[in-house]
Amino acid sequence: MSTPNTHHGADRIKEIMTACRNKEIFFLGAGGIMMSSLALLTHRAGYKTRGSDRGRSALTEKLERAGIEMFYGHAENNLAPDCGAVVYTVAVSPDNPEYSSAIKRGIPTISRADYLGYIMTEYKNRVGIAGMHGKSTCTSMCAEIFLDAAHDACITDPTIISGAEYVSMEGAYHLGEHDNFVFEACEYMDSFLDFNPTVAVLLNAEMEHVDYFKSIEHIRESFTKYASLVGEEGTVIYNADDENIVISASKVNAKKISFGLDNPADVTAMNIKCCKYPMEFDVVMNGETLAHITLPSFGRHNVYNALAAFTAAYSCGISAEEIALGLKSFKGAKRRMEYKGTLSGAQIYDDYGHHPTEIGATLEGAKTACNQRLICVFQPHTFSRTAALADKFVEAFECADSVILTDIYAARETNESGMTSEKLAKMIGEKAAYGGDLDSTAAVLKETARDGDLVIVMGAGDIFKIYGMLDLK
Repeated sequence: MSTPNTHHGADRIKEIMTACRNKEIFFLGAGGIMMSSLALLTHRAGYKTRGSDRGRSALTEKLERAGIEMFYGHAENNLAPDCGAVVYTVAVSPDNPEYSSAIKRGIPTISRADYLGYIMTEYKNRVGIAGMHGKSTCTSMCAEIFLDAAHDACITDPTIISGAEYVSMEGAYHLGEHDNFVFEACEYMDSFLDFNPTVAVLLNAEMEHVDYFKSIEHIRESFTKYASLVGEEGTVIYNADDENIVISASKVNAKKISFGLDNPADVTAMNIKCCKYPMEFDVVMNGETLAHITLPSFGRHNVYNALAAFTAAYSCGISAEEIALGLKSFKGAKRRMEYKGTLSGAQIYDDYGHHPTEIGATLEGAKTACNQRLICVFQPHTFSRTAALADKFVEAFECADSVILTDIYAARETNESGMTSEKLAKMIGEKAAYGGDLDSTAAVLKETARDGDLVIVMGAGDIFKIYGMLDLK
């Protein structure tokens, strides 16, 4: 069971932070990508900052190197007597001892999304990228564009908060000036409704997070509410090829700019060359060709991400020429088709994809760009998602020549559906094999991979641990 968002709002959180100037701000679950970024930003703002997480990681060690004291394991006495506020991720349970202690002691609690919404209010242009898929990649594309433009003195240094680490930022955040704030807007549990964007980017929407969203109508309503946060003076940038996004955007009273490839749109791509690396295409806005794009990535889905990033940056005053230079320098977000090495001559890539649409798009892009045997090692994420979307998972692996499934990563759930990876493998058919735990799956992959193969290891859980078991070159 997850802990709900607080929805205090920026004004109330400002009051809390003002009262905490000489007190401790405690980050519960500080080892997460975005939570670690917020903890570092808070520490750099001069607050006494501490945090906790289940175990040590590269991100918690980064916090420690910055001077933030970390606790490993959760306990009531981790909260100091002078603790002034607890910032938490909704992934923690309500019975977490630190969260429970804060409630009992009357210490103000602030959910991660609520806190991020407060931080961004100090910035002029606030660009929030929302969507079920591609958020981190699109945010990373925006990061490269804005950072390159700042390097060329076209804009002031941007501040960026992403859900994935990016090479150019040497992490998941970049602290700059107060003109441009680019952030990833997560929809889970309506977290993005606590944000304060001036530019809302809507990539796509479909059934996802089935433990929270009860219907596609519920999702559409949430995306409409998010887009409406820009107000009448703001801008909504939306995908004209996504039916649910079109419906959501149609109900918003703001300036709207559409992008797409199939349906009529304000911004589109022409002369697309997807069957090569890097990809190339022209960006056309209202009939005028603005730029020729060379993008070091592959897949039609990344053309959409690039169009969204282009439009967002253009709306913030960055020239088409500068945007093209930024996209040409794009290095890819961490765990988004990230090259890891070779195994028996097979190329190994790491990807965060865990929803059928993400998986299908990534595999299709890889198959189109590379004429190799394609193996997908997949760790299903949560029992509820795997059970609810089982038929779609079967379709998602259509482009793979071989599929190896690990055990389902439970995350915050217990298995109430009875769904297992063994059942999913049987549904996929002969090309799918059940690998078991990570050790066993690594052994299966070692037996399967051969010279010339392309292997994509996918999942949002702890699948990344498998690389330490593979002896990659």
